[in-house]
Amino acid sequence: MTQTAPPYSYSAKNYSLLTKPGIIMGNLVTTAGGFALASKGNFSFLLFLATLLGLGLIIASSCVCNNLIDRTSDKKMKRTQNRPLVTGAISTRSAAYFAVGLGIAGTVALALLTNLLTLFIALFGFVVYVTIYSFSKYHTVHGTLIGSVAGAVPPVVGYCAASNHLDLGAYILFAMIVLWQMPHFFAIAIYRKSDYDAASIPVVPLVRGIKNTKIQMVLYTIAFTAVSLQLTIFHYTGLAYLIVAAFLGLTWLALAITGFTTQDDNKWARKMFIFSLITIMGLSITIPFSVLS
Repeated sequence: MTQTAPPYSYSAKNYSLLTKPGIIMGNLVTTAGGFALASKGNFSFLLFLATLLGLGLIIASSCVCNNLIDRTSDKKMKRTQNRPLVTGAISTRSAAYFAVGLGIAGTVALALLTNLLTLFIALFGFVVYVTIYSFSKYHTVHGTLIGSVAGAVPPVVGYCAASNHLDLGAYILFAMIVLWQMPHFFAIAIYRKSDYDAASIPVVPLVRGIKNTKIQMVLYTIAFTAVSLQLTIFHYTGLAYLIVAAFLGLTWLALAITGFTTQDDNKWARKMFIFSLITIMGLSITIPFSVLS
């Protein structure tokens, strides 16, 4: 009998799906916030576009690499069963070449159009995401925390692209996003618990239970809110940002607390996830209008 070759597809849509466009866009939003914060009114639009281009390509490369690493477990999860590498629409070799090409293009763009500090930090995020997080999440309940380190790199990249240095503002941004990601991803882990169980990924709701996860979500939300206010306390942003940060943080905290009395954990977790996106979008949009020069 002759074997039929896999139905490989070279459509732009399938290659686009490999890069996880939603993740790229979300990260570029926080990158923009970091860039605006460090610009302090001296906003260079061309440098901004160069930063988004270079980092976007590196993030895309890391997402393709993550797809390659996850392709076996993706077969076991309902939400990932139609990814191009699972269905065979794209071969692993083609995906690997695609990842390398994206990574090289992003590295060259940041090296030539921004500065070496920006490039170094972007590559640090790439390494953490691809070589540490993508493998550790199958072996430790702390995978979410490791992944949050990589996810907190984009705003720092934006900050360094505009300023070419690290200071307290960059560290506050980094801590904010690390803390924000924990309840954000815990919410996903709750309403996608069955998927993670099928793929044998030890997320907190599976290993330590829903109640423990909710307690951690409340604590991380409190910490996130406290840290986000530091941008105004240390005179990086003005009163408008302080008001928005306090309102969003406290509203998110109130929603987190309702988790202890909810009758539907999945519905509550989806609300937490959606409001986490509203929170980070709101802060990123507010920063450019509240930066102190």
